[in-house]
Order: sequence, then structure tokens, then C-alpha cells
Amino acid sequence: MAEDSALAEFKQGIGLLRKGHSVEALQYLRHASELQQQNPYYLSFLGVAVARAQRKWSEAVKFCETALSLKRNEAQLYLNLAEVYLSAGRRDDAVEVLDRGLIYFKADARIRRARANLGSRCRPVIPFLEREHFLNRSLGKLRHGVLGRLGKP
Repeated sequence: MAEDSALAEFKQGIGLLRKGHSVEALQYLRHASELQQQNPYYLSFLGVAVARAQRKWSEAVKFCETALSLKRNEAQLYLNLAEVYLSAGRRDDAVEVLDRGLIYFKADARIRRARANLGSRCRPVIPFLEREHFLNRSLGKLRHGVLGRLGKP
């Protein structure tokens, strides 16, 4: 009985999430995950809803990472974690998760598309300095501007 109720709540939450009603979806997904605490799908989509509705990045990441640790062979869980990382401004982590997902799901078009949308980064201009160093950031912006004007990627 609890399984049926949890599934109904989950479906309702997913429907609302797809329509862009993340605040309302959060209530349904939270209730579904409370009814079945070890269901990776419920936890993962709860993480997405928390990220979209409340912008509580650490909580959202925790839900998605827990879901992925429970079930590593589901492509959607990688996509959800990558979405949460992106919304939190953690692009490198999102790229890493999608690359990890591609190891397991080479043929999954959704992961390939998401990874392609993120593109690839150029190497740092000064490789012995960290990417975040002000010289690399400044010179990288300059390089990006010059390459953009030349029409190169």
C-alpha cells in the first residue's frame, strides 16, 4: 500500500517538475522519498526539486549522490546530479559526473547530448598555475576574445 502511495506521489511530483512547478513538486517528491527512503529515483528527483525550488545546493547534491551510490547503473541519476551541479555553479563537477556516466552508458544519447552542451575547456594559458589564478583567468579571457573574433572555437 505504501509503495502504491509513494509511486503516485512520485508521478505527481515528476509531472509538476516537468511543467516547471518545482515548489509544488518538492512536496510530492519529499513525501514519496519519506515513504520509500531507499528508492534512488525518489531521492534523485527530490534533489533536483530542492535545487530548483529552494536553491539548497548541498542538500540537493547529497540527495543525488546518495541516489547514485544506491544505483550506479541508471543514466538518469547521472543526469540529475549533473543538473544539480550546474545549477549550483559547479560546472567542472557536472562535466566529471557526465564523463563518469559515459563510461557506463556510452550509447546513451541523453548523457552524450548533455556532455556535448557543456563543451570542452581549453587548457590554462599558464599550465603550472592553477586554472583559477588571476593570470590564467585574465589571459584566458583575452585568448577567448581573440579566438572568438577569429571565428575559432
